[in-house]
Amino acid sequence: MDLHASARDGGFPVSLVAGVGLTPFGRQEGRSTLDLMSLAAADALADAELERGDIDGLITGYSTTHPHLMLSTVFAEHFGLRPAYAHAVQLGGATGFALVMLAHLLVKAGAARRILVVAGENRLTGQSRDAAIQTLAQVGHPVYEVPLGATIPAYYGLVAARYAHEYGEQDLAALAVLMRANAARTPGAHLRTPITADEVRASKPIASPLRLLDCCPVSDGGAAFVIARDEPRRRAPRIRGAVQAHTHQHVSAAASLTAFGAGDCTVRALAAAGVALRDIGYAAIYDSFTITLAILLEEIGLAPRGGAGRLAAEGHFDPGGRLPLNTHGGLLSYGHCGVGGAMAHLAETVRQMRGEAGPRQIPPPALALLHGDGGVLSSHVSLVLENAR
Repeated sequence: MDLHASARDGGFPVSLVAGVGLTPFGRQEGRSTLDLMSLAAADALADAELERGDIDGLITGYSTTHPHLMLSTVFAEHFGLRPAYAHAVQLGGATGFALVMLAHLLVKAGAARRILVVAGENRLTGQSRDAAIQTLAQVGHPVYEVPLGATIPAYYGLVAARYAHEYGEQDLAALAVLMRANAARTPGAHLRTPITADEVRASKPIASPLRLLDCCPVSDGGAAFVIARDEPRRRAPRIRGAVQAHTHQHVSAAASLTAFGAGDCTVRALAAAGVALRDIGYAAIYDSFTITLAILLEEIGLAPRGGAGRLAAEGHFDPGGRLPLNTHGGLLSYGHCGVGGAMAHLAETVRQMRGEAGPRQIPPPALALLHGDGGVLSSHVSLVLENAR
């Protein structure tokens, strides 16, 4: 395991996270999708000590409040970029990491030198609650699921019920408590008031067995990165592995409700990086619901089956525990603004690796594992980051 690689690896360029931009998440009255993307992008460029003219590639996600067919070039025009390469990606909650993976591959291939990856959305203030529910519910099968009125929480409630059937009733409240405790130390987090396990269990029922505090909030926000092949002027983690897996699209077509593809995806990402799961010192795992986080931790192998909640209660994933997890508060508490939601996980990983996480700083990890999922655990992206020398 080489933790001191230069900007070239075996004669081929490597990709580095050279700049990070992240807005506060929560209620951002009066700010549009393009506004939030611009704020994050400007911060990422400043962090990388670059100008707009230094960027030759642009990759964006999508926005439910600004559903343009050509969002990447719309943003390029709005922000003042003239990229040689532009692309927009739609992969649900996995999109944020998929953007980074695509930038990584393009940089490695030499198709671009410095790529701006950006996403943002005024998902909280830019649409009504009913519109948001109806839009997101379209992830369901148009014939067999959507007409029955299921929502995203309902789909995950079904998964949670199956999980309870397989492993017995498991208390996942500690996962929500940990994310809130982490967010309390993170400026810009949507939800920062500490909560208890009893409050999670007593919160409003949403989609049995999920309750309100098992669910992430809907937020406004934006996030951006510069993925580059240069040696940057400041410390920049290197992307060592990036892999996708797709087992199904609709939950009614899933071959299994206990093996979704996250494990296979992570195994291949670790193999691509040439490291083992035991080498990982920090985990950034998608957590739209407590059941999402539990299933991913367990399928990846970071917790035993049925044991994620117990390990969280024992402090295993605390900032001072065996494997620090989502130290910014994750989707469950930092917030979820669509594509940018998972990107906040990567922003936090970079800050931890640089030693710039302030009161929540852990010993800078040598290696980090990130995993995102889209749909109903149907699309997966795993990233392995290596700290700079």
